[in-house]
Amino acid sequence: MSGNIEMTTEVKKAGVWDKFIRISMKEAGVAIALVLILIFFSATAPYFATPENFLKIFVQIAINTVLASGMTFVILTGGIDLSVGSLLALCTVIGATIMIDPRLSPWQAIVLASLASMGTGAVLGAINGWVCEKWKLPSFIVTLGMLNVASGLARVVSDNSTITGLPQPFVDFGNLIFFGVFPSIFLIAIVVVLIGWFVLRYTVFGRFVFAIGTNEEAVRLSGHEPKRYKIAVFTISGLTAGIAAMVYLLRLNVGSPVAGIGYELNAIAAVIIGGTSLSGGKGSIIGTLVGACILQVLSTGLQLLGADDNIKPIVIGAVIVLAVILDSYRGRLMRILETR
Repeated sequence: MSGNIEMTTEVKKAGVWDKFIRISMKEAGVAIALVLILIFFSATAPYFATPENFLKIFVQIAINTVLASGMTFVILTGGIDLSVGSLLALCTVIGATIMIDPRLSPWQAIVLASLASMGTGAVLGAINGWVCEKWKLPSFIVTLGMLNVASGLARVVSDNSTITGLPQPFVDFGNLIFFGVFPSIFLIAIVVVLIGWFVLRYTVFGRFVFAIGTNEEAVRLSGHEPKRYKIAVFTISGLTAGIAAMVYLLRLNVGSPVAGIGYELNAIAAVIIGGTSLSGGKGSIIGTLVGACILQVLSTGLQLLGADDNIKPIVIGAVIVLAVILDSYRGRLMRILETR
């Protein structure tokens, strides 16, 4: 009798442990990591746990969160998009050029600039996807080419100069703070994340995005064409680059041909740290939001601790490598748990 009780207790403990591992391997695990980092810096870094500092963090993560949201769709299918930073730069100069047109009223300029920015990003993103699928080329190569094309176009459109003098209503909206701690641009990023989350979780399109990343051939054999979905995810990535360009203009009030340098790497890092698998098929956009938060909290916390500027990229780089290593073990652990 006592032996049966002990065995039952061991089974329960094993079940609890398995549940903990499953949670740790998903978004909740990333969220726990973020909470631990927040607690650490709150206890060690002066002025970290203040409304002013959190306001600064929310401002700084907005652009990367929007970019990374679109990047999540691409990586879930097993692809990569290196062009989003340059697309952002191109869209900022296009948007800013339209907004300073004296023939347009401020509101006309803002609406047209927003549509042009998002439209440009979406079209160039669709071209990325179409080229990849038409000639069966690696997305790494195609988007690397688009990175240079968009960067060159940004310089041509702006004549290698920054564009200032945006409409005052636009500038004022970018400076709005809600509830004393949430900047308007952060709320835009949250809306983008929520839309992406809904699409991935509750639509047929979202299910096919995951399915393509898991087993593209199975999707094809089921009678569906993966090509359309893969072009669509690159279009979404380009669209979010256009939205991120408008967020950039709201934050800095200037269109610049060099605005997006390095942004694509930060977006990829946020997606990976957030738990999305580089091989595709596993991950979530909520995890991406948490990943973007982790990146910025680490950067801000290290700065407040007085870390040298050369140390910050080392720490963040190590975190990215650790996330990739954990990703390589995640699949193995989940398979082991599923066989129990």
